[in-house]
Amino acid sequence: MIDPQQSFPYRVTDRNLALELVRVTEAAAIASSEWTGRGKKNEADGAAVQAMRLAFDTVAIDGVVTIGEGEMDEAPMLYIGEKVGSGGPGMDIAVDPLEGTNLCAKSLPNAMTVVALAERGKFLHAPDIYMEKIVVGPDLPEGVVDLDSTIEANLRSLARAQKREVSDLVLCALDRERHEEMIAKTREAGARVRLLTDGDVAAAIATCLPGSGVDIYAGSGGAPEGVLAAAAVRCVNGQMQGRLLFEDDTQIERAREMAPGLDPSRRLGLHDMAAGHVLFCATGVTSGDLLRGVERLGPSRARTHSLVMRSKSGTVRFMETHHNFIMNPPKTA
Repeated sequence: MIDPQQSFPYRVTDRNLALELVRVTEAAAIASSEWTGRGKKNEADGAAVQAMRLAFDTVAIDGVVTIGEGEMDEAPMLYIGEKVGSGGPGMDIAVDPLEGTNLCAKSLPNAMTVVALAERGKFLHAPDIYMEKIVVGPDLPEGVVDLDSTIEANLRSLARAQKREVSDLVLCALDRERHEEMIAKTREAGARVRLLTDGDVAAAIATCLPGSGVDIYAGSGGAPEGVLAAAAVRCVNGQMQGRLLFEDDTQIERAREMAPGLDPSRRLGLHDMAAGHVLFCATGVTSGDLLRGVERLGPSRARTHSLVMRSKSGTVRFMETHHNFIMNPPKTA
């Protein structure tokens, strides 16, 4: 007789939890999409935060926000340390209610809502500072890139591992003055560069998905976004390294308080940022390379496009959902 646990290794409770989480990102995406193109990024972010917080009340977890909108005195909802969920297993929650607030405000590509979940104590508690990052996809030799190597050396190593030429590779980075030297050296090495105005979580994920046209992500961006990216990369067995970047001693002390025992200056591996079993969900607000944005289908209907991933099984699901607000009106505070 076939053992069903061996033939079907997915736990029903895990699968239901993933679907519950995607409802959270869907709610935030629909709410923030009301502000797409209106030039008001704070209002768009506020709508996403409120909708996400209300949606969390229906999720059967005992969650604590470890990556959120800021400290309790800075953010009224989804602040670091806030408890969410209706009760259940203890979980760490990392959220970006609207990744790319400027993108949403200006109706530019790649704005999305993001949630990641891990077992209690498994996410890096990262302060809102910068993090140096490098990300490549799965099915590559361990250590194919190194945060401490030059970008030219990393491109050569990646090209060898993929059995391609450096000129075939595409590096993605934020379009910032601090990256000008890296961008110039990448082009001098023969590789192409894709620049982003905002939002680097999607770019990190793109390195791990076939057909994205991105081979490597590098540069510095937000540390909270780095943890979210690490959760996604864990789910598809990609590779990522990071290092916190500090402007002063106060930031160093804050990092030590948030992650006791961690050397703030050390190079972080993927499991240092997101360990254990991880779930990752994102829903598009504006259409981009990774997800389609929210589509309004009249006054009472909408269509969303979401990504759901699990590290335990390695499954990647793209979900299209049709919403009927007459039958299921959005919750309000």
